[in-house]
Amino acid sequence: MEEISLGVPRDVIESLPEGEESTAALDMQRSVEGIEARINQAIADAASEEEAAGRVVEAIERMEDHLERYDEFVPELRAWGQSPIYAIAWRNLQAALLTQLYEIEWLTAHLDRERNYRLVEDGIRLSDREED
Repeated sequence: MEEISLGVPRDVIESLPEGEESTAALDMQRSVEGIEARINQAIADAASEEEAAGRVVEAIERMEDHLERYDEFVPELRAWGQSPIYAIAWRNLQAALLTQLYEIEWLTAHLDRERNYRLVEDGIRLSDREED
């Protein structure tokens, strides 16, 4: 299994206010480096591609939680008369990282399989839904 390489997309950095972009961009880069290091360590520790995918799914779920949290900040910041630009940029960064992970060929099929497995394991089944 090859190492995963993630990066901060240029459009996310360009969305930051002028003058502030270098500090926020540096924070984003450090965050991405940490995520990348944890994912690569989890992959290196895994005995198989399936196990590695399971560990990557855990990282994906954390990123999805962060994305939702940043998205919830946007209307709250606007309500308080604050600019939501940083919350939007961090939300977009999380979405970009998720996209980057799903573009990795060896990982994609395993990710879908693992996520579907977790849905069933958690007891969420189509047959459990009430009829409308």
